Amino acid sequence: MRSSIAAVLFMVVTRAAAHETWLIPEQFAVTPGATVNFDLTSGTGFPGLDTTVEAGRVTKAACRVARHSTDITTLTPAEHSLRLATTVADPGIATVGVDLAPRRIELQPKEVEEYLDEIGASELVKQRWALSDTKRWREEYNKHAKTFVRVGDAATDRSWSEPVGMFLEIVPQSDPTKLVAGSDLTVLVLREGSTIPGFSVGLIREGGAREQMQKTDAGGAATLHLDAAGRWLLYGTLMRAMPGPDLDWESHFTTLTVEVSAAP
Repeated sequence: MRSSIAAVLFMVVTRAAAHETWLIPEQFAVTPGATVNFDLTSGTGFPGLDTTVEAGRVTKAACRVARHSTDITTLTPAEHSLRLATTVADPGIATVGVDLAPRRIELQPKEVEEYLDEIGASELVKQRWALSDTKRWREEYNKHAKTFVRVGDAATDRSWSEPVGMFLEIVPQSDPTKLVAGSDLTVLVLREGSTIPGFSVGLIREGGAREQMQKTDAGGAATLHLDAAGRWLLYGTLMRAMPGPDLDWESHFTTLTVEVSAAP
């Protein structure tokens, strides 16, 4: 009985770390004065709602429109997601981001290689694991999620191109609320505001398997092809060694959701 319980708990914590956490609005375009609702959830079947996020884990939730930022304080637990709500009074591009408090997990050696492949870990991380004498994996993981909503006439608002200050953040280089099927989207990946070369950025369309994964170039940029209309998830994970008495690794997961319109 104890071994069965341990196996179930191990599967749960492994899934919680390796699978993405995303933030998705009910509508990607609204009129000024509207209240926008969002779902924050973790899972594998984007954009379906799977596992709720505890409100107490949210360390920051904010909405920025035209460089004016306000905290999101309406957090309502639901069966499969944490519901966020905020009112957007002025026209512009609303950039909405959430940071979660870290959690810790321990993985068994037989699970680590699959985990590292799934998150697109760097060769340095894989080499360090391969050369590890203890073959012990104790990790603290952090999660960051971001999305955008177009509010009325937003033609003059370019605040979407500026980071919101997450430790690990994906920043689009073109208006994320005007994406069209068949176009390319270039993004920068930032770690504490600095670009990261050679970082793996994944892309998945709603209802599909993981579509593609690209490495950022020397300037920290990656270009992804959006070949169909619908909702898309961009994701990436930064893993680094953190040797200590009770910790071996630290990770940061980041996601970005966008909506792509059908080609005219």
